[in-house]
Amino acid sequence: MARESEFLALDDASLRAVIGPNSRHVALIEDAFKVLIEAPGGGVSINGGARDRANARAVIAGLITRAEKGAEVNEADVRAGIGQARGVGKGFSNDPMALPVGKRGAIVPKTNAQARYLDILANHELSFGVGPAGTGKTFLAAAYGASLLRRGQVDRLVITRPAVEAGEKLGFLPGDLNEKVDPYLAPIWEALNDILGAEDVQRRRDKGEIEAAPIAFMRGRTLSHAFVIVDEAQNTSRLQMKMVLTRLGEGARMVVTGDPSQIDLLNPRDSGLAHALRILRDVKGVGVLEFEAQDVVRHAMVERIVRAYDADAAGGRPKADLEDPERKDPGA
Repeated sequence: MARESEFLALDDASLRAVIGPNSRHVALIEDAFKVLIEAPGGGVSINGGARDRANARAVIAGLITRAEKGAEVNEADVRAGIGQARGVGKGFSNDPMALPVGKRGAIVPKTNAQARYLDILANHELSFGVGPAGTGKTFLAAAYGASLLRRGQVDRLVITRPAVEAGEKLGFLPGDLNEKVDPYLAPIWEALNDILGAEDVQRRRDKGEIEAAPIAFMRGRTLSHAFVIVDEAQNTSRLQMKMVLTRLGEGARMVVTGDPSQIDLLNPRDSGLAHALRILRDVKGVGVLEFEAQDVVRHAMVERIVRAYDADAAGGRPKADLEDPERKDPGA
């Protein structure tokens, strides 16, 4: 196949996003599609076969779109674009929603699944985001809630999750309620600190605009004009799930996140997440996004781990090309 070259003119910001630190982004694209990418000035040139150039150009176009929206571009974005070009389900939506709340720039979905997830959050009173670790379901829920809070569309951001490791008996832990709950909500606080900055998060917590509590402390409350995140919902019982879902008050919205494959309850069949999905999926105002292994954006290794566990649960073994898609040589 004839190898030809094409040149894409880019501004400085887009060029930096495409090249990446120490040319890492370019190296990933070159390795994925067997092309040569150079930056002679004012843009990049792509040298390779027609199909490989088209794939590389598609990835570069996605990175440029993210940069133009003010989002930070990292390796996870490059890998997501490569996955989309290979046709394995990952990749950028044509016009993804941007959340202008990130302390390092706007937060833009990395994959089509994430873009659909944000659309569901924006258009439903009750949303479910379920799937394996590393798909961004909790981070994006926190980012969306923070954007509503900043715009004054809700008065509070309420975060809750079951503390199954302590059997909900938080009295054995030292300190006040926040200090008891914080160890269980570490992933949420890390996400919010990354989104808003630690100082802004602490200020809003002090003012009561951001509140955290275990599921057990939701009983008897009505949550009005709030955005509620129910995290690690696979570890709620059916009774707990019904209780927390019925806390919704006037002007409130809720997102329930969880991974049905990581149930820590003594009786996994008592998990309230699967039950709620089964009976509420078709209820008006409810939206559901189910992430899959190919939607993992945390690290390439995480996707391979998830696939291996999924294959083991199904009684089989993952295919070689799914264990490390970046090492597969289409011409071999």
